[in-house]
Amino acid sequence: MPASNKDYKMIFGWEGDNGLGELLIQQIIEGRKTATCAPKEQYSAEELKEVYEPIGEVLSVCDKQGNIRCRVRLHAVIETTFGKPDSRLVRGEGNGEDVKQFQEDHRIAWADSGIDLNDNTILVAELFELVGE
Repeated sequence: MPASNKDYKMIFGWEGDNGLGELLIQQIIEGRKTATCAPKEQYSAEELKEVYEPIGEVLSVCDKQGNIRCRVRLHAVIETTFGKPDSRLVRGEGNGEDVKQFQEDHRIAWADSGIDLNDNTILVAELFELVGE
């Protein structure tokens, strides 16, 4: 299959994120972060389609100002639950095999999101590898 001409992006950070976006980008650059996720209920049908579209493609990782910081290849998009998250997501988020730490980190990160996190909350996870800065 030929490479796409579309410019796929992942954006990390938002105004008022207290540096979290920058921290996540640094973890990707250092090779410690190889996955990211969000609750499925935060996606519209169109946004969800856009998440699955670039599997196998190279994506630009951008900061909240839109600056490209590195590039990753998206290997897979999976759905898993918050209560029993897929081990690839837990490892890719830098938590090793520690599901409890993964859950706590995400409870803190999403505390102001309005999402009711529970064991049945479905997460959409993107699994990737660093391919260049």
